[in-house]
Amino acid sequence: MEENELDQLEDMASVSDFDPVSGSIPATKVELTVSCRHLLDKDTFSKSDPMCVLYTQGIETKQWREFGRTEIIDNTLNPDFVRKFILDYFFEEKQNLRFDLYDVDSKSPDLSKHDFLGQCFCTLGEIVGSPGSRLEKPLMMGAYTLHSRTGKPMPSVSNGGIPGKRCGSIIISAEELGNCRDVATMQFCANKLDKKDFFGKSDPFMVFYRSNEDGTFTICHKTEVVKNTLNPVWQAFSIPVRALCNGDYDRTIKVEVYDWDRDGSHDFIGEFTTSYRELARGQSQFNVYEVINPKKKMKKKKYANSGTVTLLSFTVESEYTFLDYIKGGTQINFTVAIDFTASNGNPSQSTSLHYMNPYQMNAYAMALKAVGEIIQDYDSDKMFPALGFGAKIPPDGRVSHEFPLNGNSDDPYCNGIEGILEAYHNSLKTVQLYGPTNFAPVVNHVARYAAAVQDGSQYFVLLIITDGVISDMAQTKEAIVNERQRLHMHKCNAQNHIWINLSGNNHRKKLTTLETAIAEIFWFCLL
Repeated sequence: MEENELDQLEDMASVSDFDPVSGSIPATKVELTVSCRHLLDKDTFSKSDPMCVLYTQGIETKQWREFGRTEIIDNTLNPDFVRKFILDYFFEEKQNLRFDLYDVDSKSPDLSKHDFLGQCFCTLGEIVGSPGSRLEKPLMMGAYTLHSRTGKPMPSVSNGGIPGKRCGSIIISAEELGNCRDVATMQFCANKLDKKDFFGKSDPFMVFYRSNEDGTFTICHKTEVVKNTLNPVWQAFSIPVRALCNGDYDRTIKVEVYDWDRDGSHDFIGEFTTSYRELARGQSQFNVYEVINPKKKMKKKKYANSGTVTLLSFTVESEYTFLDYIKGGTQINFTVAIDFTASNGNPSQSTSLHYMNPYQMNAYAMALKAVGEIIQDYDSDKMFPALGFGAKIPPDGRVSHEFPLNGNSDDPYCNGIEGILEAYHNSLKTVQLYGPTNFAPVVNHVARYAAAVQDGSQYFVLLIITDGVISDMAQTKEAIVNERQRLHMHKCNAQNHIWINLSGNNHRKKLTTLETAIAEIFWFCLL
């Protein structure tokens, strides 16, 4: 076999390409626990019998859909519901939630048959981002909807009370489900495998499958090929436990051993089965497996095996998630940088990306709001630095690529996303759009703040909204690569970058890629 044919393993006929953590692997799940205090008393001779109903809002349709209901707790105004709500959690999405409380008066599933006690709107990120992932909010009487432009709760038709009237409080606690977040690292070797090549020894590799409930198997890992040997030692590899056994430690794991062939018709050497629980014992007599070829075993009475496979090492580490860092006290620092170059067009003309339409947001405002409303739930003080670049600024008309939108160089912080939008609108009245499109100054600006915090307690996110190609690509690359090297050397703060490109016909938003050296540490976002 030729050495350069190793990569053709990917073309094997019986073992196709796969992604061990896609598709069937569940997203991060969060469990919500609901309690209420001081609910309205709707019953004459006793207290209310409350039940909580959770609704989720579709991202595209904006329609509310019932997600689930808690149990009914009799005769209390301060219920602690036992039944949980388990939701898939996506950091990059704004997941709107609505909690409705009812006093249940009959066995009817029709909610209109029961007394409405109040409701609360929030986002899943708001719950997770609260101290201790515990959010307490007042319940409001009356039915509400979300305003189509601002997204804020607005009273609509009353549902048994006066819209806006407070009627107790709701306490929502979030906890990430901790199962299946471990990563296993293991290494194997084999001894005396069958010889499959006429002019040489075998070129063995292994394929791992996890069993399914219907008795089928799903591929979850394949090793590299070790050329021309019957006693291979494969490299150690890491795999999420959820990919290996979906969290079931006793689920069967099947391992097939093949002799690699250039044409993809890999020769089957044999197989064996194990489980996560067995592998977790580590190197021992229990983890030496006979490789069996069923056809040979049926044909040959004296057949023993087609070799053995031995587990050399096995370790497990926890895979920490975004929620782990948030619960551990990590603070997110969000900075936005907006492109004020002349290529955006004259702000006074409707063709400009900066055009201030009194009836709708422009492209920059929409992009800022879409990302910012998600990020702000994870920032405790909701104070965000907001910068501009590529404009001539007062009082002397010099070109700046790092100016505060609020005009205060000593304190560039704005109060929430609404504060950033207000500062952005005011800047359009005072600066002159110019150029070029330089990113390096704002990247270095955030890097300086990140460098000042050495204990890893803060996570820095830079959102850059632009309409065109970077003018200082070399300097931007250097700024990011230098920051990446500093982070690796000192293991301090993380810094991510979001780049939203608004160029294209009809202001069509498109994702623009950077060179490979930058791409791996930029966070790209398509809105």
